[in-house]
Amino acid sequence: MTTDPEGSIESGEFRAALGRFASGITIMSTLQGGVAHAMTANAFTSVSLDPPLVLVCVDHGVRMHDAVLDCGYWAMSVLTDSHRELAGRFAKSGRDLYGQFDGVATQAGPKTGCPLIEGALSWLECRTWATYPGGDHTIVVGEVLSLGSGQPDDPTALIYYDGQYRALKGS
Repeated sequence: MTTDPEGSIESGEFRAALGRFASGITIMSTLQGGVAHAMTANAFTSVSLDPPLVLVCVDHGVRMHDAVLDCGYWAMSVLTDSHRELAGRFAKSGRDLYGQFDGVATQAGPKTGCPLIEGALSWLECRTWATYPGGDHTIVVGEVLSLGSGQPDDPTALIYYDGQYRALKGS
């Protein structure tokens, strides 16, 4: 382990340490000029019950960044293990914007129209409440406008741990 009283941390060590933290996998979606955008996100969490707030961190270097800030509305779909391939698809940079949802079962969110992944464990629609700088990411806090829990055939959660997608069986 590298220690430095100045606080300098090696990026590889940082990534390895945080890779030991298991996190759920979501797909964030938004609409910009009528075009659906999406990305896989594991930096997602609840913030507040009153008002109901969540946050997601969005890399400055992905096209989703400008799209979600421009639109101001977005949705999160919490994935099952059966969505593993989909998580990989939306994690790849440079995919075709207009064909990225081809063959993906979605429905329009009732409040925002943002795509929701069918068969998700749960979903939320949000309005951007605040944004904060976070290094090479923007921390986007959203007020939850609507939400729901699915009844997927496979209720096994998709998580990310130690650099890999994994399954987490519920009780």
